[in-house]
Amino acid sequence: MSTFLVEIVTPERKVYEETANMVSVKGVEGELGILPNHIPLVTPLRIAPVTIKRDGGKVDVVAVNGGFIEVRKDKVVILAESAEMAKDIDVARAEAAKQRAQQRLAARQDEIDFRRAERALQRAMNRLEITNR
Repeated sequence: MSTFLVEIVTPERKVYEETANMVSVKGVEGELGILPNHIPLVTPLRIAPVTIKRDGGKVDVVAVNGGFIEVRKDKVVILAESAEMAKDIDVARAEAAKQRAQQRLAARQDEIDFRRAERALQRAMNRLEITNR
């Protein structure tokens, strides 16, 4: 079965680099499944887990917090605002961030704070979702 290289890069570092058989992401227009020899594509991503299927049935899941995916013939590059592997996530810290965001949403002071709290809640939920898989 043919494969392609998958890289997930943030402004700080390269989070992930492996060969894969399939990548599943949530773009702003919906969910995308990328297989070998996919047509070239660039699209923005939602705050959501990225699922990477590799040889031998191995599955890697990365919490990606926005950014873009670029699909080339033999390579997929995800340029993320931030990204974390499940093993790197501090669950207690993510739970605390979720609670803070929920409290700020309940207070609902102004529109900018509301949107900021909403994104913080999405990031925390994304991080917690991949630790529960």
